[in-house]
Amino acid sequence: MKLSTIIIDDEPLAITRMRQLIREEASLEIVGECSDGLEALDAIKTLSPDLIFLDIKMPEMDGFEVLKSLPEDRLPSVIFTTAYDQHAIRAFETHALDYLLKPIQESRFKSAVTRAVGLIESQKASEQARRLLSFISESTPQEESSRYLKRLTIKNLEKVSVLKTTDIDYVESAGNYVAVHIGKESKNFNRCSRENPL
Repeated sequence: MKLSTIIIDDEPLAITRMRQLIREEASLEIVGECSDGLEALDAIKTLSPDLIFLDIKMPEMDGFEVLKSLPEDRLPSVIFTTAYDQHAIRAFETHALDYLLKPIQESRFKSAVTRAVGLIESQKASEQARRLLSFISESTPQEESSRYLKRLTIKNLEKVSVLKTTDIDYVESAGNYVAVHIGKESKNFNRCSRENPL
């Protein structure tokens, strides 16, 4: 499975370098390229990429403004690409996966991509499991009342009694016996078993 990526940078040489690095990665696929923040917003909303390589200093909007302008549920994973190291702390505060300094070294790029792919695939697997569990619970609805026993079958010597659980006031241990209290009546049984509700 390939992760869809968008390159967002205002420098043509930087875009060319990123394109070259991404094409060498079997796990990545370029679905868009943008040269400013406004264009990036449209592309992210339209293409819903898994991962973006985002420059910080750009015309119209900087990289941080792009992220702030996106709804939280539409935020892709982010690797910042910039010539300025002073933004690193702020980048990680926005939950960036990595921060690559230009000129980007191939080994550093590969390391960032390996980490990003692992994290994104793990998140996707977790999301798929959550959706599956949600689908299962929605497709097999259980009424609150069907989760509990409706009857209790109790054997005492040779006699079998079937009691409605709604009639039972309480049950208590009485040595080797169980005392079932129904209204003013109390019965001791030496063994009890459950019968599944019909």
